Order: sequence, then structure tokens, then C-alpha cells
Amino acid sequence: MSESKTFHLPDLGEGLPDATIVEWFVKEGDVIRLDEPLVSMETAKAVVEVPSPVSGKVMKLAGAAGDVVITGSMLAVFEPDASLPQRAEGQDTGHHHGPPKPAALAATSVANATADPSPVATDAAPVEADAGTVVGAMQSSNAVHTEQAIAVGGVKAMPAVRAMAKKLGVDLARVRPTGADGAVTMQDVKQAAADGTAAVGGASAPTLSHRVVGAEAPPTAAPTVQRTTLSASGKPMRTQPPGVSVSGQPEQLKGVRRNMARVMADAHAKVVPTTLSDDADVHAWVPGNDMTGRLVRAIVRACKTVPAMNAWFDGEKLTRTLHPHVDIGIAVDTDDGLFVPALHNADLLEAGGVRESINRLRAQVEDRSIPPSELTGYTISLSNFGMFAGRYATPVVVPPCVAIVAAGRARHQVTPVMGGFESHKVIPLSVTFDHRACTGGEAARFLKALIDDLALPA
Repeated sequence: MSESKTFHLPDLGEGLPDATIVEWFVKEGDVIRLDEPLVSMETAKAVVEVPSPVSGKVMKLAGAAGDVVITGSMLAVFEPDASLPQRAEGQDTGHHHGPPKPAALAATSVANATADPSPVATDAAPVEADAGTVVGAMQSSNAVHTEQAIAVGGVKAMPAVRAMAKKLGVDLARVRPTGADGAVTMQDVKQAAADGTAAVGGASAPTLSHRVVGAEAPPTAAPTVQRTTLSASGKPMRTQPPGVSVSGQPEQLKGVRRNMARVMADAHAKVVPTTLSDDADVHAWVPGNDMTGRLVRAIVRACKTVPAMNAWFDGEKLTRTLHPHVDIGIAVDTDDGLFVPALHNADLLEAGGVRESINRLRAQVEDRSIPPSELTGYTISLSNFGMFAGRYATPVVVPPCVAIVAAGRARHQVTPVMGGFESHKVIPLSVTFDHRACTGGEAARFLKALIDDLALPA
């Protein structure tokens, strides 16, 4: 038998530590050709299709759908077939990641402590036997999103569409495609889920927790035994303290929500946040004003007034970068977690361009087609949480940015005017800033500039 080759999960984004298996396109024992789809992986930024780095027989796969695989750990083991096309030695497609450190090599299951007895391609093999992590023909992180829909099992669909179908329990084979060249679109899947016409027959979601592949597992609990409401003497007893109700099972955070947990924890550990709040009186607005568009314009003008709030701060080197342009991160809430796409060059956009760009970013977030480059690089953030509920907040500043603006739910309030009182519409505003990089005076002047611009009729 020819020498086996181990394929380690590459970095599918910009330093992402792990990815979640969405769907395998092969099973152990199958023969796959170079650059054919191997697996669909969900990262914090996108659903990425990973092609095979070799031609040959699939000997071992890292896990099942839903398992989290650590970047650099084993994803698959192949037995190359010399009679099939292979990648030339030294051929590079831009995605490399060496094997993980020994401490992170063990592939253990959080849900099942039983070890796999088959000694296939252990990490004791020479480094030369590693196939590396060259990922097909992906030249950059953005190129992943321009791949064409491919046919798997006779159904053409993009990786993000397949991920959504799996999430909604939709059988793609039973969905009527409306996309180009007979491809199933995201709307096709959502419509089928709403109609209930393409549900996966009789399949129920597994109840076991998903694995984290390539990471040390925490100590596993003893096997679950059937609980009883009777004590050893046969008398009734409580199984929980009074008033405590427990339901569901722990599950691994995956994809966007997993990354959100890391980012928020990192921000909490590094930033020294301080929040100022006030109301913007928008009574003078003429009909047709777009609230989000006006907030974007107000942020741009406030950044021009107080450049210190439109900056990046490096807490380790104690350096500050003031930006001449304004790129605003727009918080977008989804069922999968929080996305913050960047509205680049907001200072150059007119009102119509702002609305068009925001609509495009939201649509790309919803169908998970947004390029990673659109999720980075913003210089200040906006959270318009008031579209749901709430007045004031303490939004989180995510480094390297130093400020974030939050707009609450607009309301009418009684306002004293010359000769009496009037009911004016106001927008509650909250500005959180990193006090390591900005002074309270700078933040207050920034907030005043926001309020002054929002007070204008148009």
C-alpha cells in the first residue's frame, strides 16, 4: 500500500482558530480526485468549500457534521493514487498551515470518551508525509465566495445554501431550483422550509453534543444513568432544588457565535470603556429622512469634528492611528450571531449611496455570501438596536477601534419651548469610548456634534 498523506485544516480566514464541519462530500473509502469538493466548513465569516489536495482514496475523516475542527489539526487522511492527477511538488495556491503543536494534536470527543482504536496515519509519521494544507485553487480568502455552485448528489448549490438547508432541515434533492443553470438558491431553500414541502424525511437532529477536533477535551462526566424520583429507601425526593428548572443540553458554539464569544471576551479584557448618553431632538426632520442614513452622516461629521474618536489604538505598543477616512462597522443581528460588515468610505457616500450599500451588506450577511474583506477594517461602529427596543446602552468597543455609537428606540417627549410645551421626537444616543485613547472631553464634543447634525431638518 502506498504511503498515506495527512491533510491538516488550513486557516480559512484571517487567523481564524477553528471551523465547523457543515457537510462532507465524501465518505471513508471513497476515491476523490484533485480539487474536487471534499468538505464544506463554516467559519466565523463564511461557509467555505474545501477541495481535495490530492487524488486518491479517503482513509480517514476528522469528524461528523457539526464538529469543530481546530486550525492545523488533521482534517482527512488519503492514500494517493499515482495513476490519477496529483499536484506538482512545490505548487502553491496560497493556503498553508503547518501541523499543530503536539499539545493540540489529540482529537478527542466531548460527547464520547471512547477512543478510535484504528491507528491510521498517526501524527508520529514523518513531517514529509504531510500533504500540507494547500486548499485547491483558492488564491485568497475572497476568492472562496466567487466559486460556482457545484453538483453534489445531483443537486447544484453553493456551500452557504447547503449549510442553510441543513440548518432548516430541508432536503435539497426535493427543492425546485430557480437559480442559474438549475442551481438551488438561498430563497429556494427558505421557501421550501416555509412551505414544508422538502423536509428531510423522518430525520431528527442528533442529541449528542458536537465534538471539538484537535483540541484537548475537558474531563468527561460519568455515563448518564436513568434518574429516579425515589430515594434508595423508596421514598419520594427532589431531583433539583426548589424553583430550578433545567432543560436542553450543552452544545458547542460554532461559526459566528463562537467568534463573537471570543471577540467580546477579548474586548472586555483589553478596553477601558466609558459611556456617555444624551437625546437628539429630531423634531425638525422633514418627511423622507432615513434614520440609519442620518446616523451615518452624523457619525461622519462628528468624526471630522473630533478625529480622536475615529482611530485605532494599540494597547501593547501604546500607539494611536488617526484615520482620514471614515469606515463604519454596522452591527447586523442574525440567528447565527452578530455580524459587523464595514460601510467603507462612508464619508464619500451620499444618502442614496449609504442606503444602497447598507441594503447590499445586509443581504450578503443574510445569505452568508459576504466577503471577509467586508467584515474588517472599520474605524468606528454603529449599533442601531433601537429598531427592536431599548433607549440607552453600553455598547462594546472592539479593538483596535476606540469608539462605538448606539441609537435607541425613538420616542416622543414633552419639550419646553418659548411660550409653552411641545411634543418632540427624540433619538436616545449612547457613545462608548476607550478611555485609554480618548478623553472625556473628546467624547462629549463628539456626542454634541452627533446631536447637532441630527437636529438639522435634512
